[in-house]
Amino acid sequence: MKCPACTHPESKVVDSRDSESQEAIRRRRECLRCGERFTTYERREEVPLMVTKRGGYVEAFDPEKLRRGLLVAAAKRPISAEDIDYLIRDIRTSLANSFNNEISSVTLGDMVLLRLKNLDAVAYVRFASVYKDFKSLEEFTSELRELS
Repeated sequence: MKCPACTHPESKVVDSRDSESQEAIRRRRECLRCGERFTTYERREEVPLMVTKRGGYVEAFDPEKLRRGLLVAAAKRPISAEDIDYLIRDIRTSLANSFNNEISSVTLGDMVLLRLKNLDAVAYVRFASVYKDFKSLEEFTSELRELS
């Protein structure tokens, strides 16, 4: 980090703490040449996550679109909005930690199903019926057999 006073490229960190918004780390630095103190903020770089759809086109990941689908699947089930928010946050964290900014909709759907299976079986089946686009009763009952 260059000193704003003398542009010397080296400084030492004097103090480090979370910013008030909890979205950055606030660092007090001191220039090793002139002694000038200055503040820097360190934030995680947000790279947009892209979803490759079955048709081959790519669109930005929309957590609200996922939330709507989950709310429909979880209707009249003992799943709170916090549970759904946690599920979406968990998926986003997993994707961010994978350092891959593009994911297929199939992989994303599988990640959702894996988490729903542990949360609520009925919501899982509802989501799976739309996501997997069952063409016959046999496909649907096969999925139910795998679940139990």
